[in-house]
Amino acid sequence: MPRPTGTIEEIIVAAVSQAIAKISPAIQRHVAELAAQELEKNLNVNGNSGRARRGPRRARARGADLTKWVADRRARRVPKFVIEATGLDTKRKIVAKFGEDAAFEKGKPLPKPSKAA
Repeated sequence: MPRPTGTIEEIIVAAVSQAIAKISPAIQRHVAELAAQELEKNLNVNGNSGRARRGPRRARARGADLTKWVADRRARRVPKFVIEATGLDTKRKIVAKFGEDAAFEKGKPLPKPSKAA
């Protein structure tokens, strides 16, 4: 039986160098992708991307019933339960009567009207 020509260390070094040669292009691609993602993130944080970056959005299931609504600056549409309870159909009318930041909850009494109304 022929004996291996190299020592165990030489055999291991040769095997490791072959493995590194095979996987190094994939490692280089992955590192380049990570660097590009980090660069994009830094550009967005610094405001150089041309667009404002938004925070994560809270998703609400379509058709889900609202149980609490606050007439603040961010409020969009007036829920049906608030319209039915107050008889008022716009946020402007509701704020005029109840004041800004008035909270309405389904099944609970209406908040007190503001003194300015």
